[in-house]
Amino acid sequence: MRPYPAYKDSGVEWLGEVPEGWEVKRLRRVVALNPSKAESNWLDAEAEVSFIPMEAVGENGEIDLSRTRPVGEVENGYTYFRNGDMTFAKITPCFENGKRALMRDLKGGIGFGTTELTVLRAEPSQTTPEFLFWLLSTPEFRKTGEAHMYGAGGQKRVPDDFVREFAAPLPPLPEQQSIARFLDKEVAKIDALVAEQRRLIALLAEKRQAVISHAVTKGLNPATPLKPSGIDWLGDIPEGWEVVPLGRLVSLNPSKSEVAHRSREEEVSFLPMEAVGQDGSLDLSRTRPIGEVETGYTYLREGDVAFAKITPCFENGKGALMRGLAGGIAFGTTELTVLRPSDERLSHTFLACVVSSPIFLRLGEGHMYGAGGQKRVPDDFAREFRIALPSRSEQDAIVEHIKATHERFDDLTAAATSAISLLQERRAALISAAVTGKIDLRPHFAQSLSEPETA
Repeated sequence: MRPYPAYKDSGVEWLGEVPEGWEVKRLRRVVALNPSKAESNWLDAEAEVSFIPMEAVGENGEIDLSRTRPVGEVENGYTYFRNGDMTFAKITPCFENGKRALMRDLKGGIGFGTTELTVLRAEPSQTTPEFLFWLLSTPEFRKTGEAHMYGAGGQKRVPDDFVREFAAPLPPLPEQQSIARFLDKEVAKIDALVAEQRRLIALLAEKRQAVISHAVTKGLNPATPLKPSGIDWLGDIPEGWEVVPLGRLVSLNPSKSEVAHRSREEEVSFLPMEAVGQDGSLDLSRTRPIGEVETGYTYLREGDVAFAKITPCFENGKGALMRGLAGGIAFGTTELTVLRPSDERLSHTFLACVVSSPIFLRLGEGHMYGAGGQKRVPDDFAREFRIALPSRSEQDAIVEHIKATHERFDDLTAAATSAISLLQERRAALISAAVTGKIDLRPHFAQSLSEPETA
C-alpha cells in the first residue's frame, strides 16, 4: 500500500505529517465526553438496560451484553452510555491492555457500567463512532495516554483532560467511514488467524497431557498384554507392572535437618511459587543464605520432585524435578509438597511425569480441603495415590519418549506463539497506518466498490 501523494505538517510531534485534505483537531472539538445520564431520566425505574462491568469489556473491542439491570439499580454510581458511544477503560492495566468497546445493541439502546470507563460520543459533523473506535485502538493513543496517567500502582488512571486535548487526525467523513470498514474487514482476518494459532497452542497442550497420561498408565508398546489393575480410574495396565501406593516408594517432605551441618552463610536456591512453572520449568535465579530460609520455608534437594498443593496452582500443574540447585539444595514456599524416591524401583524422572499427569491432578483436585482460594491437596492423597509401576528400564524409556514428544510440541508451540506476535504487530501497524494516513487506502476503496457482491 502506497502513501498519499501529498502531505502537510500536522503540528503534532507524534503524528508528524498528515495527508493534504485531512484536519487535525483536539478531541474536545469532535466528541462529547462523558454525556450526562440525565438523558435517561424519562425511563421507568423498572426498565431493564444493559449492564457492563469491566470484565464484560474485551481487549479487542468485544463486549458481553448478557447482563441487564433495572434502571433504578444503576442510575446512581455507574457510568452512563448509549448506542453509538465509544468507551475505553481508563484504569491500569485495563487501559494499557486495550479494553474498549463501541456500544451497540444495548438493551433499550442504553447501558450503565463501571465508573472506570470513559465515554466519548462522536459529533456527527466531525467524526463517526466507527472511525473513533479505530483511532482509540492505535498504539499512539494508548502509549500517549499511558504517559499521562496519574495516581499510584494499580490505581493509575487516564485523566479526562488527556482525552480532551488529544490531537485527532481527521480525514473527510466519507473517508473515515471507508477506513473504518477497511479495518473492520482486515483486522477481523488477522484476529481469525490469531485465534487459529491459539487453538493450535491449546490443542498441543491437550496432546501433551494425553501423552503423559497414556505413557505412565499404559506404557509405550500397544501390543503388550494387559491385566486388570483393580482400580477403577486406572483400568487395565501392562502385565509385569505393579500397583503400589506412592507412600511406599517415596519420602514425603523430608526433614531439613540434613543441612544442619552446612554453613548458615552458604547461598542456596530460593523458590517462591512464581519460580515453579506449569511445564516443569524452574527459575533458579534467586538464592538466599541458608540462615535466612531454614525456618519458615520448605526444604528440597537435588532430585526431589515437588508440586504446588494450593489452588489454583495445583490444578494448573505447577511442579518440577529439582535440578541444578545452588549447592544442591533449595528452600521454597511452604505451598510445595516434596516427594523423594526412597525405593530403588522408582526413578526421579518417572515420578515427575506421574505427578504432572492429568489423572494425578484430577484426583488430587477431588481430595482438596479448605475453602475458596485456600484449598489444598492433603499429604495423605499423595501417600495413598496408586502408581502403576513399570520396571526401571521401562520407566527410562517412557521418560525419554515423553521428553522427545514434548520437545516437538514445544517447537510447534513456540512457532505458533511467534506467529501470534507477528500478527499482532501487523495488526497494530495496520491500524496506526490507516488511521494516521501513512497509507492511501482510496484505491482500495474504489476497487472494493467495483467488485461484484457474491452470494
